[in-house]
Amino acid sequence: MLTLASPKERGRSMSGISRRDFLNTGAATAAAFAASSVLAVVPGFAEVRPKGRPAPIRLGLASNTFRNFSRAELIAFMKQLRVVALNSRDASHLPMDLAQEAAALTDYSANGIQLHAVGTISFREGTDDDIRSKFEYAKRAGVPVIVAGDSAPDALPRIEKFVKQHDIRFAIHNRGSEDKLWPSPMTVLKAVKNMDSRMGCCIDVGHTVRAGIDVAEAIYAAGPRLFNVHMKDLTDFRDRSSQVAVGQGRMPVREIFKALAAIRYPGFVDLEYEVHPENPMPGVIASFAYMRGVLAGLGCMNCG
Repeated sequence: MLTLASPKERGRSMSGISRRDFLNTGAATAAAFAASSVLAVVPGFAEVRPKGRPAPIRLGLASNTFRNFSRAELIAFMKQLRVVALNSRDASHLPMDLAQEAAALTDYSANGIQLHAVGTISFREGTDDDIRSKFEYAKRAGVPVIVAGDSAPDALPRIEKFVKQHDIRFAIHNRGSEDKLWPSPMTVLKAVKNMDSRMGCCIDVGHTVRAGIDVAEAIYAAGPRLFNVHMKDLTDFRDRSSQVAVGQGRMPVREIFKALAAIRYPGFVDLEYEVHPENPMPGVIASFAYMRGVLAGLGCMNCG
């Protein structure tokens, strides 16, 4: 399980950023929330709020953040960030070619990287052969979750068949108000509500707010059908291009973490920082610092 770094570790220089610059990131801002409770709830959706001890929040990385970098560079960045949990996209990070996939899995294992999901993966074709090949790819990778990009609604019954065969959860990624298929988590939940319990959603918090949906309410609504979370921040909830480092925008990160803890979410919160693709590391460092600070302020000692 991932743990919060000690103050001494957080002071180390990373990627050329000084101790002073690093401590001036969002982590310092987050410390102001130290008196908050992880058990606070959001009105509505009470039926999906399990009782009992809240789950720790585990932070991971969506490899799309480093889409312009090689697998070796990605691994090096993750070591600097002290992040070991990876949601890997295909292409250079986890190719679908058998030999290349095996080599990538060997690299990740040798460097202590835990693959917990693959995606986003397109299921646009929707044929049995196409669906089978992607489930076999995920099975070889040993991941419990496929994050799907643009699955056709009429293909979901065929996808459900492979979910049952391979015992892999299928998380449909919402795409925002401009998307005609899956604009919000609510659209996904409506489509899968009568299907196998392993059919669910990946909540992209940025696309969710752009669709006019409160992220915490979407988390409560999804409950056990929430399999992955993509974390990002925006300064304008109507504009996807307004993305900034987490903690520098309007995203209610604290409320999101409290909702995840309240439903005992067992998955990962994966940072997906999509701006500055040629030099994402400063924003990525600031984002993890802020999220770890929020978690520390919430009293979540085994999180991050």
